[in-house]
Order: sequence, then structure tokens, then C-alpha cells
Amino acid sequence: MTQKTAPVVVLVAPQLGENIGMVARAMLNFGLTELRLVSPRNGWPNPAAGPASAGADQVLNEATVYDDISTSVADCNRVFTTAMTVRRMLKDVITPAEAVRQALALPASTARTAWVFGPERTGLYSGEVAMGDSVISIPTNSDFGSLNLAMAMTVMGYEWMRQTTDQPARYLAGDETGPALRYDLDGLLAHLDTELTVREYFFPEHRAATMRQNVRSIFQRLTLTAAEVRTMRGVVKSLASPEQRISKG
Repeated sequence: MTQKTAPVVVLVAPQLGENIGMVARAMLNFGLTELRLVSPRNGWPNPAAGPASAGADQVLNEATVYDDISTSVADCNRVFTTAMTVRRMLKDVITPAEAVRQALALPASTARTAWVFGPERTGLYSGEVAMGDSVISIPTNSDFGSLNLAMAMTVMGYEWMRQTTDQPARYLAGDETGPALRYDLDGLLAHLDTELTVREYFFPEHRAATMRQNVRSIFQRLTLTAAEVRTMRGVVKSLASPEQRISKG
């Protein structure tokens, strides 16, 4: 995927410095750094923003202030406003996933998009919502759908990161050795097979092959590490040798 210019985040008339700080934190969590503020209620900079940002100083230090929405998005190719519901107008309403998809589909890597969020208490007014090319609506519980600014930003940031990174949906982490060698896994399975055979587990005989196959499938599906295979070898050995149990008396 061609590297795309990250969207700018526009907060219209944000009321609390703490909320601006938490939005900055959510932005930087997902690699977004350009924050624009339209007429913040308590001015800018706001001393309450820094502590709430948990270290997202880069975003706060580079934040810019504008007098109106039009000026704040003048250099953008596509503008997405946000709202729970759309009233008294006909607008294209899309999910966060679709908003990111449309942004990434713009023809140039320099194409710029904006996500516009309204004040904490009211959200964007209808006339402000109308300024967007499309309206982003985050699916929520219809009986309790209000999200604070940082929550909404987290949803949007996550979707941007999900569609612009190569992180697989699933991977192993936390063990530098990675999955066990097949040689080691086969050794464990042979050890287990021997002990189960002694105890006549594979019965009746005509089912033995299927039972052995099921045992192998279980252990292969677990994707054991080398350390875990060694642990399981010890477990099998301990269960097969009850006389080796440590006396507690």
C-alpha cells in the first residue's frame, strides 16, 4: 500500500483542556499528529491539556488554532464531519472503516483528509455537519450512544491504524525462540503415545489410528514453543511415574 498522508483532526470549540489532552493521547497512540483547534473555549495553550495527554506533547506543541471550520480545513481534499444523527438534510453517512477506505482511495499520496469533531456537550450543529463531504457515524447502542471526544478519536485512530499497517490478525509474541521444532514436537508425541499405549488408551484397535491423529492435531493446533514442549515432556514423565512424586509427609 502506498504511504498516505495521515488525516488531520479538527476539534470545534472544545470546552475542556483535559479533553483536548486525551484526544492528543489517542491520536499519538495511532500515529496521528496533526491537531487543529477551532475557537477553543478556554483559549490555547491550555495548562490542563498536558497532564491529560500522558506524554503526547508532540501533538499538543504543534497544535494550531483557527477561527472557523472553513479555514481549518482549507488545505484538505476531503472533509468528514462527525455526528450521531443527521437532521434536516440528506447526507452520505458512513462508518469509520469506510471513511478511512475513502481517504486511502484518494489518488495522490499527498491527498489530505480531515476528521471534524464537535464540542463535548452538543456535537456539531447541523450547519457544521453539512460542511463535510460525508458524515462519520460510529455504530453504538441506540439507547446510549454518546461518546466523549477521546473515545470517538480512539475508534477513528484504531481504524486508520488497522488499514494502514501490515500487522497480521494473529501472531506469536513473547517467546524469542518461536514455535518448537517439529523434531521436538514429534518427540513429545512419541513419548505420549508410548505411555498411552502402555495404559491401553488406544482402544478399540480399529479406532487407534484416528485417536492418534486427534492427539497430534490437538498439540499441533496449540503451536507450542520449545520451552512448552519440554514442560509437557516433564508432565508426561511425571504422570507416568507416580512413584517419583515428592512426599509431603
